[in-house]
Amino acid sequence: MYILIIGAGKIGYFLAKRLCQGKHTVSIVDKDRIICEEIAKELEALVINGDGCDPHILEEAGIERADVLAAVTGDDEDNLIICQLAKEKFNIQRTVGRVNNPDNEHTFSELGIDVPVDSTKIIAKVIEEEVSFSDFVNLMSFKRGKLAIVRVDLPQDSPIINKEIKDVELPPDSVLVSIVRGEEVIIPKGNTVLKPGDDVIALTLVGNEPQLLSLLAGNL
Repeated sequence: MYILIIGAGKIGYFLAKRLCQGKHTVSIVDKDRIICEEIAKELEALVINGDGCDPHILEEAGIERADVLAAVTGDDEDNLIICQLAKEKFNIQRTVGRVNNPDNEHTFSELGIDVPVDSTKIIAKVIEEEVSFSDFVNLMSFKRGKLAIVRVDLPQDSPIINKEIKDVELPPDSVLVSIVRGEEVIIPKGNTVLKPGDDVIALTLVGNEPQLLSLLAGNL
């Protein structure tokens, strides 16, 4: 994929580095000339020094052929403007926007950002999960709040333990995305057998989380 990243701070840099290692084609835009020069020396990526809110800079970075745009600057207003430009002017199908202030997540969703990423909210939920010993946490919602990515740790008495996934009747519009078993990451298939302690990541409609929790973790 061709991925355009706006913002070359720590998040933008490590995101670009990981995507480059994944053999994706990456372009990076940042206002800071010195940072751009440093990243250009380290990564095999096109690095543009400029304002990502400027359509001409986005064109120079190759936005017209981008599959995904990720706006990850430290300014929510800039991230919102950049994502809207990508959607409305350049018809980018998928935009990811970093939400620095959790109060702005709803605004990002309402204004059509495909995936608003509120890292503060995600970290807080993980902390709350560990503190409360809960087996279920909603990691993220997107598509204007209609879809949710959730995580469930399967307890010993889960009703689906030792069942193949093809025999598990999930709630409507739900799918298992991945299973983390120890150090192993498993892409679920029909004959994958679920085990106690499996860390299951699932995609479901917002509102279906209670049904999913009941199915995967039983009556807690």
